[in-house]
Amino acid sequence: MIFSALFNRFVDKSPICVMVRAVLERVFSNENIDQIFERTAQKQYTRELLFSTLAHLMIQVVFKISPSVRAAYQAAIKDMTVSITSIYNKLNGVEIQVAAALVRECALQLAPLIRQMKGGASPLLPGYRIKYLDGNHLSGTEHRIEELRFEAAGALPGFGLVILEQALMLITHVILCEDGHAQERSLLEQVLETLKKRDLIIADRNFCTSGFLFGIDRRGAFFVIRQHASNLRWRRIGRRRRVGVVETGRVYEQVVELTDPATGKTLRARRITVELNEPTRDGDTELHILTNLPESDADGCTVAELYRTRWTIETGFQEITETLDCEIETLGYPQASLFAFCLALMAYNAVSVIKAAMRVAHGEQTVKDEVSAYYMTLEVAAVYEGMMIAIPDEEWAVFGAMSNREFAQFLVNIAKSVYLPKYQKHVRGPKKPPPERRSGAMIKHLSTARILAQRKGKIRQKVRETTPTTAP
Repeated sequence: MIFSALFNRFVDKSPICVMVRAVLERVFSNENIDQIFERTAQKQYTRELLFSTLAHLMIQVVFKISPSVRAAYQAAIKDMTVSITSIYNKLNGVEIQVAAALVRECALQLAPLIRQMKGGASPLLPGYRIKYLDGNHLSGTEHRIEELRFEAAGALPGFGLVILEQALMLITHVILCEDGHAQERSLLEQVLETLKKRDLIIADRNFCTSGFLFGIDRRGAFFVIRQHASNLRWRRIGRRRRVGVVETGRVYEQVVELTDPATGKTLRARRITVELNEPTRDGDTELHILTNLPESDADGCTVAELYRTRWTIETGFQEITETLDCEIETLGYPQASLFAFCLALMAYNAVSVIKAAMRVAHGEQTVKDEVSAYYMTLEVAAVYEGMMIAIPDEEWAVFGAMSNREFAQFLVNIAKSVYLPKYQKHVRGPKKPPPERRSGAMIKHLSTARILAQRKGKIRQKVRETTPTTAP
């Protein structure tokens, strides 16, 4: 494929930004976005404002290319046929099934690319499709809605349950709820509908309910879920036995019988206990993990290590929060906030495809240990707008017409030219406890310059005291 000299210059200077834009062209084309809207919207309809126009404005905010919805609108005002009020009205009414469908359809299009590149992460348990499940409650928004202006309490716009597939490192599903006070467990039936045979769900104790565990087993799927202290009917069978040691502590195993109070049915499971070397931040000294995996496929130590990888999805949430604008404080309406959150999940998936190409080009462990998503998205925010001005839309259209094989090869070829030190990850050490501070009741301000001068004086004094004197 022959590109212009200007395009190749951006490839040379900012390959990450070029790859992001190419991926967005493929899964975020106007036609694709509008088709998803037409298939899934029930109340909203298209009059003057295309749904794709709204989505493209919001993706500018999510990638921090524009600081706000209004700023994104202002930058594109020449091409706008509606007012900013119409933008907000449509944004505030985006139905949650439309937002969730965008994430699902995006993952369906990107998964074959990763497989084509053979850029997926190494499977943690061969023969199983590992999926991490966790919930994310959106932060409180500004009190812009009239009824909220008289309230001091935080205004919660909703939450979502997110499923992250381990081998692809793609968020494949999100289940949304507009009620910020609703429990995560109220959405578990919808999670069950996404499961297939040989799926392995790894989740925390919030999701340990009889209905969920029995539902997973009925679908021919499997679970590795931390036991909730009071949310389950169960009894021990036989003795507990020690099975080994992992990095975090000693591992024990025992067969247990679970009972579904709704049907009276029972289920044999394994209860893996990890006696921790150090207590958790909640003060727990033991972790109890329930699984229906056969011991021939995963012994107790393997199950304990699988559960530890649950932090993968929490790291994903951290990346989305720190590198993307996924919780826009000015969007008070739940539909608008959840729509922005879903676009951030799509952006995360786009970056995941780029990481897959880099795994092929530079090695899986290198990308995992050394490449920072923060610096990747920082480059996108800095370069994207100028790149879009310099390179006409027609030059990007080619990526939508490429086959998966051609596009995968294009991404890998560009990934080979990425200079990794530019995106070097910096892992901080453990936090030190803060020192006890003097009261500021009497002295309310300090001169930093004087404090530094005192430090220099102390250093000079220490040098004089430690320097040996010589006889005259």
